[in-house]
Amino acid sequence: MRDLDGVWDVKRTGGLLPPLYGLRKRIHGARGRTELGRVSVPFEVVGSELRYRGALEGFVDVLTAVPDGWSGRALFRGREYGRFRLIPARRETMDLHAQLVKHIDEAIAMEESVKRMLDGMIQVMDDPQVIDLLEHHKVETEEQSLRLRRRLEAHGASPSVVREAVGIMGALAKLPLDILRPEKSGRLARDAYATEHLEIASYQLLERVATRAGDEETAQIARQNRSEEEAMARRLDEHWDLFAETSLREEGAAV
Repeated sequence: MRDLDGVWDVKRTGGLLPPLYGLRKRIHGARGRTELGRVSVPFEVVGSELRYRGALEGFVDVLTAVPDGWSGRALFRGREYGRFRLIPARRETMDLHAQLVKHIDEAIAMEESVKRMLDGMIQVMDDPQVIDLLEHHKVETEEQSLRLRRRLEAHGASPSVVREAVGIMGALAKLPLDILRPEKSGRLARDAYATEHLEIASYQLLERVATRAGDEETAQIARQNRSEEEAMARRLDEHWDLFAETSLREEGAAV
């Protein structure tokens, strides 16, 4: 059966139902709500039926898929009293697209910031193995940014050049990055590890927003980028003894 998830405008087509101006149904999984202004009535989704509980026990909407949405029969204790249509809410669709573009844009800004962080780390690290790891991830980061830019272009948008540090970038900016303190390369590793997990979380969110927006290509890119960030986090995990030793040496402590 076609997925009912989404936001739907309700249009009366017959029976005793009023015109239903402004009425909407929001459905996610096995739950949903019928909304009119500030009034919100919950229901359960059972197959193709919307079953109301509590004071509205006995009211059921029976749905049938049609080309542009759903056709509905409003029943009370099994007796039909009205008919309606569910049509995708256009404003919600536009808002969802705008949110997806925003998340892609912020992910690009995040990767550009990470590239600068990696440049700083490469300059201060002295272990060849770690430098190779960072340089490899810098190439990955550039490819991740390129993939995201292509998806942004597919949505008719381009990366913002004046966006404020909000959302992902705001969180990244709050990390205690020590790029300007070369004597603290151990702490740089700590901050890089935290940044990897911030990127992982951002791609988890982007994947789900893209899926809700029906953009499977962007969802797949989010999964691919996240997989690379998870691999980088695991590689960093393998070097904590080295990072600790380097940090102690830089602080003049006995190793």
